[in-house]
Amino acid sequence: MACDTVKIIALRSAGYSGSSVEIAKQYGLHVCRVPSYSPHAVAEHAVALLLSLNRNMHHAFFRTKQHNFSLDGLVGIDLFGKTVGIIGAGIVGMCAIKIFLGFGCKVLAYDIKPNENAAREQGFQYVTIDELLTESDIISLHAPLNDSTYHLINREALNKMKFDAMLINTSRGPLVDAKALVDCLKSGKLRGAALDVYEHEDKYFYKNYSQRIMNDDILARLISMHNTIVTSHQAFLTEEALKTIAESIIQNFLEFFNQLQTDGVKE
Repeated sequence: MACDTVKIIALRSAGYSGSSVEIAKQYGLHVCRVPSYSPHAVAEHAVALLLSLNRNMHHAFFRTKQHNFSLDGLVGIDLFGKTVGIIGAGIVGMCAIKIFLGFGCKVLAYDIKPNENAAREQGFQYVTIDELLTESDIISLHAPLNDSTYHLINREALNKMKFDAMLINTSRGPLVDAKALVDCLKSGKLRGAALDVYEHEDKYFYKNYSQRIMNDDILARLISMHNTIVTSHQAFLTEEALKTIAESIIQNFLEFFNQLQTDGVKE
């Protein structure tokens, strides 16, 4: 180890992506995370992306900045009455479900651990993944990344989706096969896609590439398409979430060092 006084590594993320917990254990390091900071922030960002994509807010904004007030190409659809598919009905997914129900949407959900009581109380329905893909006008991803969800939205899944459907991903980039998504968008099948995450984002996200060459042709193509919105993994970025993250990290430290004292380890 470069520093044998390090005892704990605190992650500000909900998951352990980019960190090897097993290797850390071999060096006697404890790794902690922030399992939940603001599910509302992520769910609200997903809905914001959908609204912007659907009503072409990104195009309208730049047009009016140039004093162009034409309406050509800005037609969207009513969300009221549309079917929204939520993949991953955990804490964030449930927040998204409540928002979409508030819009008057029919909500379908897929989760490996369905909460039927919540479905009855809230007024949504659990279905199979195939039913969700084929019946939804809008699909929003809120599932964790693991072996079973890697490229969950692949070429086959995209082919099953409705013509003119919209895809939103504020969860984990590798849930979506980005190359397959580009090909699907090029074919004109989807109305559009809005992504806050990207499967190869590590090299670019949180960095300024405005004066540098981007070598990722897939990401560049996604950004350049008229019917896509890409944000830089900012769904969590609210004042409330940042406050919770800071407090959780401090609490993790306090609990860790208190336990060391309890165990009789002198620091």
